[in-house]
Amino acid sequence: MTYADRWLLPDGVEEILPAEAEAIEQLRRRLVDLYQTWGYDLVIPPLLEFTDSLLIGLGRDVDLLTFKVTDQLTGRTLGIRADITPQTARMDAHSLNRQGANRLCYAGHVVHARPKNPLATRTPIQAGVEFFGEPGNRADVEVVSLLLESLKLAGLSQQHIDLGHVGIYRALAEAAELSQEQEDSFFDLLQRKAVTEIRAWVEVNLKGSPLAPVFLELPSLAGDRSVLTRARECFAQCPAAAREAIDQLEQVAEVIETRYPHAELYFDLGELRGYHYLTGLVFAAFAPGYGNPIASGGRYDHIGEVFGRSRPATGFAVDITALNKLGLIKAVPPTAIWAVETDAAAQWDAIQALRAQGERVVCGAQSEPPPGCDRQLVLKGGRYQVISLA
Repeated sequence: MTYADRWLLPDGVEEILPAEAEAIEQLRRRLVDLYQTWGYDLVIPPLLEFTDSLLIGLGRDVDLLTFKVTDQLTGRTLGIRADITPQTARMDAHSLNRQGANRLCYAGHVVHARPKNPLATRTPIQAGVEFFGEPGNRADVEVVSLLLESLKLAGLSQQHIDLGHVGIYRALAEAAELSQEQEDSFFDLLQRKAVTEIRAWVEVNLKGSPLAPVFLELPSLAGDRSVLTRARECFAQCPAAAREAIDQLEQVAEVIETRYPHAELYFDLGELRGYHYLTGLVFAAFAPGYGNPIASGGRYDHIGEVFGRSRPATGFAVDITALNKLGLIKAVPPTAIWAVETDAAAQWDAIQALRAQGERVVCGAQSEPPPGCDRQLVLKGGRYQVISLA
């Protein structure tokens, strides 16, 4: 191993140096403060848990993202969290056991065994909220509104939200009596918007079915509010659950458009992000110049069942690391007071008094102030005073 090798980090793993760290930490604090003003209580879940609780009910995608290690105390398998949502669900169901609505928020690292895309970090910092105990559209409206507030706070001038509903595809797959293999194969084609392959798949798997035209139409049901009108016509002979999903999307959109008239809403009825554990409305936020979502979320009503307490739930997570890469986080560079350190007790008292006031004071023996110091603590007229270095 060369000296250079000793400084290398694994692919997709990043260190965050002072300027970026300051920006990220300032945004993290502002987001948590925002969530608390909306009534969300801060929780700090552990970085690792037994996989029995960390992965249950989340599907194969999260399983593949999760680092697994063996606990030397018990011999059981531990997972390093790749998603904080199941941890908050466990807290709601088991640790807190509150009745009625329960709002939780968090901020911290997650770790991915593999990057979600070639340019993604494997150690993103996330902040998010989870709203438990409220089954209606009101909770969905609240979390989408709070997501838009988060983007505004982060300095995103264009707020673009994609909205979908996994209940649509679930209802259609059930009505068409698709096998699990058929459901999974069409799911993959729909996520890739592979129109030519979808036509071939429908010809083989749904030939003669009255639902065949609906499956062919799904990839094109994306765009502005007019998509919902088209969908109603397309789903006229489909199960009621599919039409109810359209109603839910429209009800949420109406409120959001009233509250945030400048937000861009895009509807994609073939969007199945989180399909294996989400149950209703799904949404994601995008930013110009960044191809992947900077935030995503949705409704996941049944995840609490695995912890012995089924609860309606919805929430989202914001990728603070992605916002930083976009240059959206503008931190105020810290300034400091320089003090040439002596043994004088009066100087020490003056330094501690300044720090108690929130000032940053740097001490040292050298006469020249280090970078970032714009003032100096000096003894003048028998007492310590702060003077400008400009």
